[in-house]
Amino acid sequence: MSVSDAIWINELAAVLPPERLLIDPADCFAYSYDNSRKYMPPQAVAFALSSDEVATIMRICARHRVPVTPRGRGTGTAGGSIPISGGLLLSLERMNRVLELDPANRFAVVEAGVLNGSLQKHVAAAGFFWPPDPSSAAYCSIGGNLATNAGGPHTVKYGSTRDHVLGVKAVTAQGDIISTGSFTSKHSVAYDLTRLLIGSEGTLAIITEATLKLTPKPACIAGVAAHYRDLASCSAAIVAIMGQPFVPSALEFLDNNALTLLRNHYPDMLPPESAAMLMIEVDGSPQDVASAQQAIVAACRAEGLIEVAAIAQPQALWAARKALSPLLRDVAPKKINEDVVVPVAHLPALLSGVAAIVAEHGVRNVNFGHAGNGNIHVNLLIDPANPAELIRGEECLRKVFDLVISLRGALSGEHGVGQEKRDFVPLELDAPTLAMQRQIKQAFDPLGLLNPGKVLPAV
Repeated sequence: MSVSDAIWINELAAVLPPERLLIDPADCFAYSYDNSRKYMPPQAVAFALSSDEVATIMRICARHRVPVTPRGRGTGTAGGSIPISGGLLLSLERMNRVLELDPANRFAVVEAGVLNGSLQKHVAAAGFFWPPDPSSAAYCSIGGNLATNAGGPHTVKYGSTRDHVLGVKAVTAQGDIISTGSFTSKHSVAYDLTRLLIGSEGTLAIITEATLKLTPKPACIAGVAAHYRDLASCSAAIVAIMGQPFVPSALEFLDNNALTLLRNHYPDMLPPESAAMLMIEVDGSPQDVASAQQAIVAACRAEGLIEVAAIAQPQALWAARKALSPLLRDVAPKKINEDVVVPVAHLPALLSGVAAIVAEHGVRNVNFGHAGNGNIHVNLLIDPANPAELIRGEECLRKVFDLVISLRGALSGEHGVGQEKRDFVPLELDAPTLAMQRQIKQAFDPLGLLNPGKVLPAV
């Protein structure tokens, strides 16, 4: 440990008990990576229990110009919580209290470390749910969801995470505590800092609490499963489904390679000839659900359809869908996971284009995702020990991004930019827009201490 490191670490040790400040490299190792599987160790790891503690920690770090990487549960795939500049890893995982539940006004106030799944159980007892539900809901934190604007499958009907947050409490790079938004669904005072902070990946301020807008649980949930002989017919059906009046609460797409993975674990679930599948959920009153199922089944009847069926209890389908990401490790040790998004009508062009790109470069590929939003998780599967394969994967990735932008899409739908996509941001943002983004970062964090090396490309 250098002399300069010792000074700020000693100051932290004066305000935090030993069990909430890790300095041994072996202890810090667990906080040197996230689900991107890249490793960068911090000099220390601090566990905060309150907004006031976060503020105290930030004031110490600001005084000594120590970079700070905020972290929830480390489930992100874009390298957003990797401490690439060393310094302090600030964990919010122990800030895990539901502070207030107000059914009459339909909101809950929670700390950033509350798990998404824990929140769902808490509010369900009062007849509500919080619509954002990533596949990692059982172990991802609300703070992490807000940091990346991670939404999950139900965004197609209910909107993104930003749409379900009334306000936040956050700590600035200088150690000030700020409050944004309100406790009301209508609010038009000054600038909307809430929506700005959501999706900023801890680069502008550290979200410590959030006031979340709750939604009544639907009276009825049902589903539709449809199987197709080829990718083209399945993608055409997606466009048809989203073009009819009934909005599904979820519309998930799985390509042939995804189905192959599922067949290895759920051999009796899928028709053997299926090359693409749609998992569709509808919710609402029993009458609305019945009408929606009927209309969506009709929209599914595209050329190439193998079978389509209404499903009263879609839980088994969801269990299989959420198992997909972990199963990718069965194919290759590393995945380049890109949650690109395009307008729904451009999905056929995206899916056929990706198929052509991976075939050209000889890269293994599995695609699935939230088709109702045009949000597809394009998984490029490679062996990092094979240099030639790694190069082909990177070349493939750039062409996928070029394709997405040509289709008026976006580089990320819900996983954020982090470290993995920052160098590609100029593909999507023109120079004046990128300059404005840098000005915003400078206004919030003039010393560049908050989660450095993320979101915006190096100048």
